[in-house]
Amino acid sequence: MVDHRWVGETFMSDIGWNHLETLVDIGNRMAGSPGEREAMERTRDALNEVGARDARIDEFEMQGWVRGDSAVEASETTQDCIALPRSPAASAEGELVDLGYGLPEDFEADLEGKVVMVSSTVPDHYDRFIHRREKYYYAVEAGAAAFVFRNHVEGCLPPTGSVGTPDSPIGEIPAVGVSAEVGARLARRFEGESVSVSVDCETPDATSGNVHAVVGPETEEEILVTSHLDAHDIAEGAADNGTGTAMVVELARILADREDELDTRIRFVPFGAEEVGLVGSAHEADQTEFDDVKAIVNFDGVANGRTLSFYTHDFDELEAAAEGVGERFGHPVSVVPEQLPHSDHWPFVQWGVPGYMVGSETQGRGRGWGHTYADTLDKLEVRTFREQAVLLAELVVGLADADTEVGRKSPEEIADRLEAEGHAPGMKITGDWPY
Repeated sequence: MVDHRWVGETFMSDIGWNHLETLVDIGNRMAGSPGEREAMERTRDALNEVGARDARIDEFEMQGWVRGDSAVEASETTQDCIALPRSPAASAEGELVDLGYGLPEDFEADLEGKVVMVSSTVPDHYDRFIHRREKYYYAVEAGAAAFVFRNHVEGCLPPTGSVGTPDSPIGEIPAVGVSAEVGARLARRFEGESVSVSVDCETPDATSGNVHAVVGPETEEEILVTSHLDAHDIAEGAADNGTGTAMVVELARILADREDELDTRIRFVPFGAEEVGLVGSAHEADQTEFDDVKAIVNFDGVANGRTLSFYTHDFDELEAAAEGVGERFGHPVSVVPEQLPHSDHWPFVQWGVPGYMVGSETQGRGRGWGHTYADTLDKLEVRTFREQAVLLAELVVGLADADTEVGRKSPEEIADRLEAEGHAPGMKITGDWPY
């Protein structure tokens, strides 16, 4: 008879949720900041306390970015905005052009020397989501003088989110985020007029790090269970991605107690510096023997909604495993067999390592409260967190079973899928195309 007492224990556990509260109460967890360092240390200690072994921090150097003042000035008004991380410290003036959604074809207009404003979303009929950095580099390529990123979510919430490329971490033109309301005002009153955008910031050398801990047998093969520790400096970073790192801690507690069921080692790796270009996971991927990784299970945005969402990157066995867990527990799950070249699974999946990007279904396109002042703990529920911890723990135990085989893909197969799904042009312009 299968012992399911761990399920009841999970529904009574405060370990993961308490760690979530610890993370959000730190305050600023921007990559390279003292707050991110505190999050690393608190997470390392939490993993050790729940029974994972060899808990440690692997440090690495990175390009830092520290926020100063920013402004959008139009006529005799100053409009509220926030700088996008890794914007350069610079000022620019030019004619304001509202490109609406900012689809690739919209940038074919004459944008030389102009201030370009685009939405943070795409229309419902469009076949893929267009990332902020992709829109930024279309603007750069078109010769724009500055970039204004307009939130599509109402509530006076200017969005943040980094620019820059792996080879040039600091962007080429000043970039700011404005709320939906400010964006509407700019478009109504000032389109076609000269506006100025200014960003003041510092770009020091900085240090981040990845946390490591393991449970299970000392096998050469392992499963990576990951998240990211950092968050944007303007908010608590509860949903993005305090919940992911808290879920790593909760699963470490569960799997340490279920260690005798594991046939494969589980390595927990909360990464640093995700929000500024997947720096921590790229650092780890550079040190990893991919043939030893059975799968990567990356949490980014779990517990934001009641239904877990699994991007499976066209790995059939991962799709079946996620659906199977949902069926066994009578719990709906959403499985998307497409490529998602964002978040910390990607430095592994892009080379054919089987991997999930695990989030949760939310209403509407885009990030919702994410990357705004409103990413706060009060939006989340402990009930949802505990339910999803049960499903995710069972998923990882199943993947760790010696009888569970997950086929790999060649990099060429991944590249072909990216091409077929329309991701390639955007990845090439942002410097993220590795093939």
